[in-house]
Amino acid sequence: MSRATAAAVLPTTAPAAPSRPASTGRRLRTVVAPVPRRRPKLVYALVALGGAALIGAGQIGLSLAITNDSFVLADLTSQQRELNLQASALQDDLAGIESPQLLATKASELGMVVAGSASYLRLSDSAVIGANTGADWRSTVDPKGSGAVHNALLDHAALEAAAAENAASEQTVGDVPDPNLPPPITDGLPSPTTR
Repeated sequence: MSRATAAAVLPTTAPAAPSRPASTGRRLRTVVAPVPRRRPKLVYALVALGGAALIGAGQIGLSLAITNDSFVLADLTSQQRELNLQASALQDDLAGIESPQLLATKASELGMVVAGSASYLRLSDSAVIGANTGADWRSTVDPKGSGAVHNALLDHAALEAAAAENAASEQTVGDVPDPNLPPPITDGLPSPTTR
């Protein structure tokens, strides 16, 4: 059979549309996965607040540590100033003790005298070169005479009087401070005590 005969023999009919089920009000849909339960947001809020509180506490702790270190540094600086003043006073005392005036005075008190010219002993032949005379009992240097240079570090009477006056003034100031005077400045500007 040819195509032409087959078309004549077969009736021509329109293709049938797919049949739709009768509309019952329900439609088919694809199944989706169930929506997962959402985690409570309160936990996240508590974690965030806790973290912020820890960061704030850490910053406050560091600030207090730095502040404490600055107080310690200020205390050490004032101690260093005081020690420097004490070292300076001790250097002045040492300079007074080492002064030629004091040495000459002490030597004079011990009965030592300065001889005139020096004598030397030559070892090769044991000869004495120089004046070859002993010192007389009068010194050629008078440490307390008119040509002596005044040394304030050796004026013990004035130093003792000044020390007694300072001690008396410290007792007076320590016992009853004068209300008309500002507070004494010992280590820089006065500041409130924070400890």
